[in-house]
Amino acid sequence: MLFLFSPRRVECHEHGVVVEHIPWSEGKRPITKTMMGLLARWARRLSWTETSKAFGTRCECVYCSLEWVVEWGLANRVLKGIKSIGIDEIHWGHGLKSENFLTVIYQIDGHCRRLLWVGKKRTRKTLRKGLDELGPKVVEGIRFVCSDMWRPYLAVVKAWVGHALHVLDRFHIVSHLNQAVDLVRRGECARLRGRPLAAKLKHMRWSLLRRGTRV
Repeated sequence: MLFLFSPRRVECHEHGVVVEHIPWSEGKRPITKTMMGLLARWARRLSWTETSKAFGTRCECVYCSLEWVVEWGLANRVLKGIKSIGIDEIHWGHGLKSENFLTVIYQIDGHCRRLLWVGKKRTRKTLRKGLDELGPKVVEGIRFVCSDMWRPYLAVVKAWVGHALHVLDRFHIVSHLNQAVDLVRRGECARLRGRPLAAKLKHMRWSLLRRGTRV
């Protein structure tokens, strides 16, 4: 559907000649607010290209819609009642360099789960910047922090949110436990080499790891 409207020029005693206010649009964006909201919502389920094809528009319009929704959300969000946060990294691009990771801070309270902040790289400086942008009042009110065992995160959480209970991600704890179990298994195989029990331990790696995961 195509909607065409030519804004009228209005002569204001205070501001002179200006273009009339259009409530269904904002700035010089070529699509209405309703359409931007629709495109942004579908872009959460589909790729930008698929969304643009489905609604007969350009990828630039999908991008502008997402940008508008994010800007509106940041301008109108309320950072109150945040007691529990999660800190994690997201890998994107290619390679394992610091530039290929994003640091994310998100709220994980029972009444609200939402993304609070995203920053480039997974360094101490990045996490400090994220906590600083949330503000001292928000940081002081945090009671629980959940993160993985990435050392830069651990150091910043201890220094900035040391008053909160720091909970380590179960996935990484289990991963370290599995590594410890396998290290002991290999050591026992070497110690019992030549005996029947060593042969049994050699083929019990995945069985032991699955049991450790359930624990």
